[in-house]
Amino acid sequence: MKKIISVFALMMFTTSILIAQGYKIGDKVADFKLKNVDGKMVSLSDFSKSKGVILIFTCNHCPYAKAYEDRIINIHKKYEGLGYPVVAINPNNPEVQPEDSYDLMVARAKEKSYPFPYLFDEGQKVFPVFGAAKTPHVFLLNKKGKDIVVEYIGTIDDNYKDASMVKEKYLENAVDALLAGKMIALKETKAVGCGIKVKR
Repeated sequence: MKKIISVFALMMFTTSILIAQGYKIGDKVADFKLKNVDGKMVSLSDFSKSKGVILIFTCNHCPYAKAYEDRIINIHKKYEGLGYPVVAINPNNPEVQPEDSYDLMVARAKEKSYPFPYLFDEGQKVFPVFGAAKTPHVFLLNKKGKDIVVEYIGTIDDNYKDASMVKEKYLENAVDALLAGKMIALKETKAVGCGIKVKR
């Protein structure tokens, strides 16, 4: 009996590791459907006319997310018309971090006039599939035929504290490379931000 339990525990542990690893560069992304701050459901398939999507896991409360907020808005404005709109997802459990409740998401999006969807990962089902670990955590998605694949994972740039001091715009460089039909020079960086809040 103990042996059966230990084998089951090992299987569950291995499964959790696989889920935690999430998508890698070049992986195909599965569609999802989440509630937007306007009350409507949004999925990746809704962006069929786009070349891809700049998917960013972010939230209300995190100081890193707040520091990047205006930059994320500007990135959307810069690239939406070129085929790469931003889609933001709040992955946090509001029972753990009340500032990230759906109602406060709605208020924040209205206050900052978000020009992009801000989705609530209710039940925290989407972020583990991607392997997101921080807020913000970027996944640059690109269409290849009927598939949507991951082209870049990581942080937005090299200075979350001060936008005026940024030297390397990792995300923008990656999008620019795709638009130019070139290889992305740096496909993965370390995401810098707050850990995603889950119930223990």
